[in-house]
Amino acid sequence: MLIMELFLITCFFILGTIIGSFLNVVILRLNSGRSVSGRSFCFSCGKTLNADELIPIFSFLFQKGRCKGCKSKISIQYPAVEILTGFVFSLIFLKFQNFFLDSQIQFVVFSITSLIVFSLLISIAVYDFKHKIIPDSLVFALILISLFSLFLNPYFGQVFTIPSFWQFVAGPLFSLPFFLIWFFSKGNWMGFGDVKLTLALGFFLGVYQSIEVFMLSFWIGSIVGVLLLILKSKRFSIKSEIPFAPFLIISTLIVFLFNFDLFKCLIGF
Repeated sequence: MLIMELFLITCFFILGTIIGSFLNVVILRLNSGRSVSGRSFCFSCGKTLNADELIPIFSFLFQKGRCKGCKSKISIQYPAVEILTGFVFSLIFLKFQNFFLDSQIQFVVFSITSLIVFSLLISIAVYDFKHKIIPDSLVFALILISLFSLFLNPYFGQVFTIPSFWQFVAGPLFSLPFFLIWFFSKGNWMGFGDVKLTLALGFFLGVYQSIEVFMLSFWIGSIVGVLLLILKSKRFSIKSEIPFAPFLIISTLIVFLFNFDLFKCLIGF
């Protein structure tokens, strides 16, 4: 059983690196006027990349982080996103492995839904970090798949169920504070993209985990902001704009994939 588990974890990791490679294409080409379906190429010299230059993680290592043609540096974003996505996919398998043993149909449905959700979240986090904006195409897709997740039965047995009232209102409840911040600050403190993102996360997480993500994201954001001020980063000052979506998404990863219970930890202290 251990060998099978390790094999499946590895398969999910490899799948994640492949999907992560595609996510890099989406992140770099979205809203740039370039088609996502076109052949990959070097942004410096325009060279079309061959198959051996597109192997997730390994191509970057073998080429020492440089283009084969013009020797320009390749962004560390490429292997970072590939490794992160592989890691997240492996965690998704571990989260739902009990379904794999007892209910394969539920395992497939839950896994695919979560793989799509976290692929979109990774894309949103990196895109928002780079451009300080959340693309509508990504967040609307996330809202739709999160709404679909409401109808999944979290217990062994039938795949689908009728969601409760609190599951339906979790999205609007989670997004309400962010909407109020956006509304009263006229978009200066919070972007409307964060409002739409929290709506999707609320549907996906439910009320309890949404509250945990809400608290954790602000704590992580505060810690990062203080550290940047202490380190006196040249690119950061007290007036600098920091994208908030990455903190929300990191918190979602911690709470959902690691089954982190913030309230139990606080009670323990």
